[in-house]
Amino acid sequence: MELSRGKAGQIAWRWVLMIGLVVATLSGSGAAVEPTDAADAHPSRPSPRTVEQLRVEVINSYPHDPTAFTQGLELHNGVLYEGTGLYGQSEIRTVDPWTGQVTRRVPLPEGVFGEGITLVGDHIWQLTWQEGTAYLRDRNTLTQVGQASYTGEGWGLCYDRHTRRLVMSNGSAELTFRDPRSFHPTGSVTVTLNGEPVYNINELECVNGMVWANIWLEDRIVRIDPRTGAVTAVVDASGLLTAEERANADVLNGIAAVPGGDTFLITGKLWPRMFLVRFVPA
Repeated sequence: MELSRGKAGQIAWRWVLMIGLVVATLSGSGAAVEPTDAADAHPSRPSPRTVEQLRVEVINSYPHDPTAFTQGLELHNGVLYEGTGLYGQSEIRTVDPWTGQVTRRVPLPEGVFGEGITLVGDHIWQLTWQEGTAYLRDRNTLTQVGQASYTGEGWGLCYDRHTRRLVMSNGSAELTFRDPRSFHPTGSVTVTLNGEPVYNINELECVNGMVWANIWLEDRIVRIDPRTGAVTAVVDASGLLTAEERANADVLNGIAAVPGGDTFLITGKLWPRMFLVRFVPA
C-alpha cells in the first residue's frame, strides 16, 4: 500500500506541475487569465465597490408638525401630501411644505393605523398597517372613492411612472409590485445589499426608475434598483436633529422628491422640522 500511495503521489505532482506550466505560459503571453471574486461569480450581486456611499447635504429646513407620526410623503404642484399613523390619530392631509401649515385633513377610522401613500394621476392610494385595506382617494378633496384588500402588512408605497406600477413594502426585505388601478399584485423582488437581504424596508419614493427607501429604526436611506432588488446607494442621514429635538422625536421616515431637480424633502415621525436636502458623495 505504501508503494501504491507513492505512485499516486507522483502522478498527482506531475499534474500539478503541468497545470502550473500552462498557467504561467498563459500569463506570460498576455492571455485573459483574470482572478475572480464573488462579483464575477455572481454578476447580479453588486460588489461593495459598486454601492455608492452618500450623505445628506442640507439646503434648508422648514417647520413640521411635531405631532404627525409621518408614514408617507408626496410633493406635487407645490402641495405636500402626508399620511400619518397611530390608532385614533391617523389621517391623510395636505400641507404647505414651506410653512408646515396643514391646509386639509381627513381622519381615518379609530381602529385604523395609516401607513404609506402615493399619487397616481388624480388619485392617492393610502395603505393601512395591519388592516389589509388600501384606500383610494381623490387627490384634490382627499375623500375616499374606492378601496382594495391585500394580505400582510402595509408599510411604504410609491408609483413607478416608468413601469406604471405601484411598489409596496411590508417591513420585510421584499418589495411587491401592484397594478395601480386594481391594486392586484403583479410580482415581487427581494432587496439585497451586497447579496444579503435588507429588512425593515419602510417609506418609499420612486424616482427615475429607482426606489429610495427608509430603513426602519435606522438613520439611513437606500436606493434600490427594482429590476434586481440590489441596493445601489446608501445614504447616511444621521445628525439632522439637535439633541433636544431628538429627545421627543421618533425615527427618520418620509421622503418626497422635489420635481425637476435632484433634491428631496425628508422628515421623520414626530419630527419638528422637515429638511430640503441633496444626496451627495460621502
